[in-house]
Amino acid sequence: MIRNKIYFASDFHLGAPSHIESISREKKITSWLDSIKDDAKSIYLLGDIFDFWFEYNTVVPKGFVRLLGKIAELNDSGIKIYLLKGNHDMWMYNYLPDEIGVKILKDKTIIKENGKKIFIAHGDGLGPGDNRYKLIKKVFTSKTCQWLFSCLHPDFGVKLAHMWSKKSRIANFNNPENFLGDDKEWLVKYCAKKQKEYEVDYYIFGHRHLPLDIRIDKKAKYVNLGDWLSFNTYAVLNKQKLELKYYK
Repeated sequence: MIRNKIYFASDFHLGAPSHIESISREKKITSWLDSIKDDAKSIYLLGDIFDFWFEYNTVVPKGFVRLLGKIAELNDSGIKIYLLKGNHDMWMYNYLPDEIGVKILKDKTIIKENGKKIFIAHGDGLGPGDNRYKLIKKVFTSKTCQWLFSCLHPDFGVKLAHMWSKKSRIANFNNPENFLGDDKEWLVKYCAKKQKEYEVDYYIFGHRHLPLDIRIDKKAKYVNLGDWLSFNTYAVLNKQKLELKYYK
């Protein structure tokens, strides 16, 4: 079989809300990866793959061996695996590229696949509003903050991070996302503004935890990848078009 399809997925949030639920989700994700390995040319993972991630000099979070092993296997077979950092796993450095061969891309990147120009990003902090989060993100991405966190013992640091992360998990798990309408969806507004500056064929984001397929203009569409907590959704690009699909 010819490998000519490009796959996109995001928001696995492995590690949450419990070990048992995370393992079950991880098995489902690796099953999906197995199902696409024969025709996948490239796979783009657009952030929040882990509910928390931090790389100390000699330590990384425990777990996720099924997913990491599967990605290494796919990479070794010739499938290109790309990764964006999300707001839950922004503290990624060299471990994953060195160990399993993924390439970490800069957020807000335009790629070209199968003759299409595609703007990809995790989606956090884009568009109007949410100024409080944008400020918090600047703090978390600062080298000073990362150095201070690295000074904490891993047992304490990881526990503290999960306590912080739990606040957003409660919102995501217990209060399903709803479509706000084109006039209130901040990522729709962001895409419309960017399209006037530089035209692309597709905008693909995660973060929103809601599968969306919205036309921006005659040329471009915005696709949100949803998540694997509630929807098990992904997108696939062949030579003709991009489709949002559900993995059963």
